[in-house]
Amino acid sequence: MILVRHVMTEAPKTLSPERSVADAAGLMAQYDVGVIPLANENGALVGIVTDRDLVLRVLAKQRDPGDVTLGEVATNTPVTITPDMNVSEARDLMSQHKVRRLPVVKEGKLVGIISLGDIAVADASKRAVGEVLDEVSESPSTMEQNEGPTRGTPARVRADEPRGRDADVDTEDPVARQTYST
Repeated sequence: MILVRHVMTEAPKTLSPERSVADAAGLMAQYDVGVIPLANENGALVGIVTDRDLVLRVLAKQRDPGDVTLGEVATNTPVTITPDMNVSEARDLMSQHKVRRLPVVKEGKLVGIISLGDIAVADASKRAVGEVLDEVSESPSTMEQNEGPTRGTPARVRADEPRGRDADVDTEDPVARQTYST
């Protein structure tokens, strides 16, 4: 049984809710992370801001990142987990709440953060991790299939006229047809 404490990132970088979105973006870039937990002066978790929050709640609305505080765009009541819970419980919480990261809290204080990536590396059940990723990533826009080509098939493959090496293939020759058929 693998516990959250064994795979979490300990002592993640935090900011206060009064700091600017620009500060959070800079910290994310500096440490190559996609989330900044917000903590008060006592180290208690008071919110969380993701790179996606910055894009959707600030940049997409053409707000100035230097003028917007983290408290304005943060998720103020994030789902949390304790360090003594099983990694499988963290995975289930992520799936249930459609999140990729969970702050780890012990006795009211932020002690770490665990991501779906951390779980994928540590968890023997790659299928379960893949299912969680599917569930977390699912949205109305990803569920809609537009009219058009099969996903992943380039237009050059679907064209009515053969192109490239297929243009010179004698389609009456059964060997050539078998070799170059798609």
